[in-house]
Amino acid sequence: MKHKCPICKTATDSAVHSDFPFCSEKCRERDLGNWATEKYVVSEAIFNEDDSEEGDRKTIILDLDLPENDEAGH
Repeated sequence: MKHKCPICKTATDSAVHSDFPFCSEKCRERDLGNWATEKYVVSEAIFNEDDSEEGDRKTIILDLDLPENDEAGH
């Protein structure tokens, strides 16, 4: 799989680079440091569980294993 290093944008290849998707151990460690110093953060939740009543929630189930042209008509 070919990709660009998320840190320095150098072309990388999973068949060649053991640090894929990074181009080197240095870029991999720099990315880890960015997480450790909270330069990167996971976004906030899209809803607050305390504010939602149990009956108000809707569940969406995604079955990503189904082929695109499912013969069962799904």
